[in-house]
Amino acid sequence: MSPQEDNRVPPGTGATTPPTRRQARQSDRKDEVRTEKAAETADGALPPPAAAAPEPETASQTLLQRIMTGNALVAFLSVVLSLILGGLLIAVTDPAVGRASSYFFTRPQDTLGAAWSAASNAYIALFQGSVINVRGTSFTSVIYPLTQTLTVATPLICAGLGVALAFRAGLFNIGAQGQILIGATFAAWVGFTLHLPAGLHLLLVVLAGMVGGAIWAGLVGLLKARTGAHEVILTIMFNYIATNLVLYFLSTSAFQRPGSTNPISPQLDGTAVYPLLLGPAFRLHWGFVVAVVATVFVWWLLNRSTIGFELRAVGANASAARTAGISVSKGYILAMAIAGALAGLAGVAQVSGTEKVLTSGVAASFGFDAITVALLGRSSPWGTFAAGILFGAFRAGGVTMQASTGTSIDIVLVVQSLIVLFIAAPPLVRALFRLPVPGAVGKGSTTPRTPASTGAAA
Repeated sequence: MSPQEDNRVPPGTGATTPPTRRQARQSDRKDEVRTEKAAETADGALPPPAAAAPEPETASQTLLQRIMTGNALVAFLSVVLSLILGGLLIAVTDPAVGRASSYFFTRPQDTLGAAWSAASNAYIALFQGSVINVRGTSFTSVIYPLTQTLTVATPLICAGLGVALAFRAGLFNIGAQGQILIGATFAAWVGFTLHLPAGLHLLLVVLAGMVGGAIWAGLVGLLKARTGAHEVILTIMFNYIATNLVLYFLSTSAFQRPGSTNPISPQLDGTAVYPLLLGPAFRLHWGFVVAVVATVFVWWLLNRSTIGFELRAVGANASAARTAGISVSKGYILAMAIAGALAGLAGVAQVSGTEKVLTSGVAASFGFDAITVALLGRSSPWGTFAAGILFGAFRAGGVTMQASTGTSIDIVLVVQSLIVLFIAAPPLVRALFRLPVPGAVGKGSTTPRTPASTGAAA
């Protein structure tokens, strides 16, 4: 029998093979890990994430944190703050409050009551002039303020979408005013020069307005892409050029109304205007439906199309987009052209829906208000849509507020300016309402705390 056979252990004797040094070290390390885990659990520390059972409140807590740190809440609170400050301004400038304040220390309740009455009456009149007239004697008179709001909001929504789209592409488009004017000029010329059947004529008017706005804004995008000129300076200059260009056109025989010395065009043909949406008792026209369709289109473009992805990539980081093979120059030109086409729709809504003629003031201040609308809507399509309706309510209800209570309509402009101020300063709004800062909530705060961990922290 060989020595190797003598050293073998007979089977069934219960003896085991001695462990090697490596196996012994691994066994000692496992024992140390078990000891450390046991010590941590005894001290009240949290168990590993896999062993922690999630509480049912975790989902609701996460949703609440998203709401509290989201931009939508900041925008809503900005509007609330602006209305509060506007109410204080109304109260301070009210004559009744001034008379009551002369004996404030004798009867302070008179001053406070007069201030509350002045602010509340003004805002009630604003609501009744923009949403629902509760004193109306017929259904038409009750909902007429709402239709006025939607009518005024139509060009604001279209122009605001153009500004918001440019924002998403990293361009600060403040040339919506000029784009509205040029789009309105193209649309008006087709409307009173050509005499075509109803459906075809209106379609050509809409297309002409979009083409005019797209050309005017596309030139800015082309100069930005080829020369590197800043779009803010370009759009400001283009606004001035558009204003004076329209004034020149209205002084020529091709645009000026025959027999009139005023800068006004002939009235558009009946086949070139938007049909009324709710009948002759209201001014609301089908341009509002076009604005809704434009909102859906911009949402699809930005969130469901390849072009929208490229535009958002260029707006997020132009250098990274260029490295990834995306043409930044093409993105600038395309973004401005689409933005101008949307602003041109606002011009069509004015000349073909509300005014039915071309004048030098057809754009009013819609182009500049569109910047505020886009900012309040956080450059999102549906946020811009809602902001456009809100500002349409301000403009429509401001007239009723001034006629009913004597409060100056300039208060509406002050409120709009305050909204821009608070939208531009989110940290101020968050500090006033003690809202959490986005990104400040760490991973540990989202993890459910157990009684043991609370005791350990204490």
